[in-house]
Amino acid sequence: MYFVTSKDGTKIAYDKIGQGPALILVAGAFSYRKFTQQVELANLLSEHFTVYNYDRRGRGDSSDTQPYHVDREIEDLQSLIDEAGGSAYIWGLSSGAVLSLLAAKKMESITKLALHEPPFVVKEEDRKAPKDFRSHLTSLISKNNRDEAIKYFMVKGMGAPSLVVSMMRIMPGVWSKLMAVAHTLPYDAALLDGYMDGKELSTECWSSIQIPTLVLEGTESPSSLRNSAKALASVLPHSQLVSKKGLGHTKKLHTKKISHELLTFFTENH
Repeated sequence: MYFVTSKDGTKIAYDKIGQGPALILVAGAFSYRKFTQQVELANLLSEHFTVYNYDRRGRGDSSDTQPYHVDREIEDLQSLIDEAGGSAYIWGLSSGAVLSLLAAKKMESITKLALHEPPFVVKEEDRKAPKDFRSHLTSLISKNNRDEAIKYFMVKGMGAPSLVVSMMRIMPGVWSKLMAVAHTLPYDAALLDGYMDGKELSTECWSSIQIPTLVLEGTESPSSLRNSAKALASVLPHSQLVSKKGLGHTKKLHTKKISHELLTFFTENH
């Protein structure tokens, strides 16, 4: 385990494995660097890249500094890129894909970008989170009601059936891991604020991202995630969409399939 200090003094913990060009893995909600499938993916990719697998602020062994702002997470990512030598490839999953995308708007140090099912809601008919999603979630966490915050995020934000969440509650090993990072859920909600309203993505908003970009989506994924991936690929200037079975992320990461797509993309010439 290593640490890098972000601009505001937050200590960001990371593991480093492999050799080759730097590749940073940016996890989504509930995930952290010791998450089993995150470790599996890092190990697979380490055969070709120097993989930086880190804990986003407030998770795992990383510290936290209040107040939270999306810009602080972007600075965390920049500090890792600086540590990696000043440039890096990025893979972001779910809300981590949104973080990576927002970072790419501000940084020239990201040389290639892989966005894995960012959970935008881009069609009016797709299921949308409540308008007060972020504020209500923040209120639950401020009262240290992590249990209800997890349920609210999963059901109202991710669209998971209540029964599934109830079953997870009786699985101590699973629920305890969710509880350990539940206080960071408002951070994920902040990243998605304004992008879950069923509105089309603006080409003008993302036109400044001129780097090669891969957008991944699973054919088995919910329609809202698939619609998001397609919409994002259509507005990014230099993007390609890969749509295949097994690339979904809402149930289980198929790390071998994902690593294959990432290896192909990051090693091809543009």
